[in-house]
Amino acid sequence: MPDVLTIAEIEAQFVAEWVLVEEPQTNDVLEVQSGKVLAHSKDRDEVYREAVRLRPKRFAMLYTGTLPKDTAVVL
Repeated sequence: MPDVLTIAEIEAQFVAEWVLVEEPQTNDVLEVQSGKVLAHSKDRDEVYREAVRLRPKRFAMLYTGTLPKDTAVVL
């Protein structure tokens, strides 16, 4: 079973990558504070495929890099 990492540890270990986090712990405004990293990759679709394969009950998908200025995020 993966270890729980803080968001700072996740960002330091997986620079500019998409990260699948299981059982995310969040603050009052639902920002991820920690969790268990199940998958990571520079390729977003690869991490999405892992999420479909693993089917975690509670998860968050994070990007640890900086999004380009004109990027639209759809939830």
